[in-house]
Parts: sequence; structure tokens; C-alpha cells
Amino acid sequence: MKELIEKIPEHIREMLEIIGRAGDELQMPVYLVGGYVRDLLLDRDSKPDVDLVCVGSGIEIAHQAAKLLPHKVKVSFFKNFGTAQFRYKEMDYEFVGARKESYDRNSRKPVVEDGSLEDDQNRRDFTINALAIGLNGEHKDQLLDPFGGIADMERALIRTPLDPDITFSDDPLRMMRAIRFSSQLGFSIHVDAKEAIKRNKDRIKIVSMERISVELNKILCSPIPSIGFRQLYETGLMEIIFPEMSKLHGVETKEGRSHKDNLWHTLEVVDRLAENTNDLWLRWAAVLHDIAKPPTKRFDKL
Repeated sequence: MKELIEKIPEHIREMLEIIGRAGDELQMPVYLVGGYVRDLLLDRDSKPDVDLVCVGSGIEIAHQAAKLLPHKVKVSFFKNFGTAQFRYKEMDYEFVGARKESYDRNSRKPVVEDGSLEDDQNRRDFTINALAIGLNGEHKDQLLDPFGGIADMERALIRTPLDPDITFSDDPLRMMRAIRFSSQLGFSIHVDAKEAIKRNKDRIKIVSMERISVELNKILCSPIPSIGFRQLYETGLMEIIFPEMSKLHGVETKEGRSHKDNLWHTLEVVDRLAENTNDLWLRWAAVLHDIAKPPTKRFDKL
């Protein structure tokens, strides 16, 4: 565990010490959670933000930590959501109180209640994102892994903490996130989770196209984009969110003449382009280069 802590850059480590001290002063346990912990374990560059969960008020912890800093920072907080954040030395620190959630079938927006760390970890999307490091109290400097996320990293596996049908039905965007993480990390999706995506694919219709587009862009920006797009096709999500691309699949033969499968051809082009550029819009150009063929093709006899 000491080796893991030492991987954290010094300025972030100092900030986490201050946040832990703020938690002690307020008698609230506080934890480093989610993607930052995952990326530490994977030796992967993380986004410039740090997620923190406290058993209590995230807003109070953020204000208390800000008071302990040598330089004044502005704390932005959202009372209705119980969240707060501030920026310090090029990093965003985001605070939330531990919570449990329940969902209405027609909405991704949960009913939120105060909860324990266990409740908060239960609501996480995947085991690799349910890891936590204690910053104070009895769990200080301990890595908490209730669902075997470290073992899943070693197996290169995307798996949900709870029943995948519940996980994906509650928040259907998690189906896209599963495929996105698989594509970004080169991990496989657990067979139970993949089958659950197939069963719940129609739930994606309640998610806004803006949120879906963000995940599509991240899949397209992954090292081998075809990993994600192939899984979108295999699970049936592509047919719902991007039917024009789905229609590229198939080889039609007439009078002994046929044409290549344009879906797999397109993905091959995208992967080859991805080896040479990270430009999102060039990659989209590769995705769309044959998109008009299905509705415009015709067969002319010689």
C-alpha cells in the first residue's frame, strides 16, 4: 500500500493529507475513490480530477479543506446534489457525501439518500471503479476493495459489483461505459455483463443523445476503436444509437456478384487511421466514409 501511495504526485499527496485532516476535524471519514484509484493501480495517466467520498457532508469537507490551504481557493457547491469542488495546483477535487440510490424506470436520475461507504461502493458501475483509499480514521492508507476490482484488473475484466441487469437497467448509460472502458483499457466484458447489455439494450432510449455522443467519442478515441464498435454491434446497441452504421453490416450477393462487408471494412480503416492520428474528427471521417452506401446502392446488370 505504501508503494501505491508513493505513486501519487507530491502536490496531490499533500492535498489528500489536508483533506484527511479536514475529515478528522469534522469527525467524518473521507476516502479517495473511483477512477483515480483505478488508474494508480494500472499505472495509467488519470484525468486531472480527484473524486472524494465522505461519510457525511461533502460540502462541509470541501469548505473545511479549503480553509486549511495556504492559498485561498473558491469552493463551488451544489446544495441540491450534496456535491462540492475546488481547483488547486491544476487539479480538480470533487467531494460528495456517501449515498445510496434508487431509480425510477423511466429516468436515469436517482432518488438519493445518505448512506455508508458500502452503500456508495454498491452503486458504482464496475468493480474496477469501486475501489477506495482511506484518508483518515480507522481506514487511513488502507485500500478497500469489496468486489474484487484488483483481481478483475489482473484478469483484464469489466464486471459489475451487483447484478448487471440491475446495474444497467438503473442507469443504461453504464452499458456504453462498459464498452468504452473495454475499448480504452483492452479489457473483456464479463460474459454475464455482456448478456445483460443485450437484454437491456432498449433501455438506452431513455438516455440523451448528448450523453451517448460523449461515450461514442471516447470509444472512437481509444487505441483500437474497433474493439468498442464491434461490441456495440454485437450487443445490439449500435442498431439503436447509430442505425446508419449498423446497416453497413452484411454482404449481399446478386447473380454471383457481391461486395465486401462495409462495417468490418470501415472498422479496419478506422483502426489503421488510429495508428497515425488522435484527431477525433479525422477518425469520424473514417467512420462515415462509406455511410451512404446502404441507402444509395443499386445493382445494374451488364
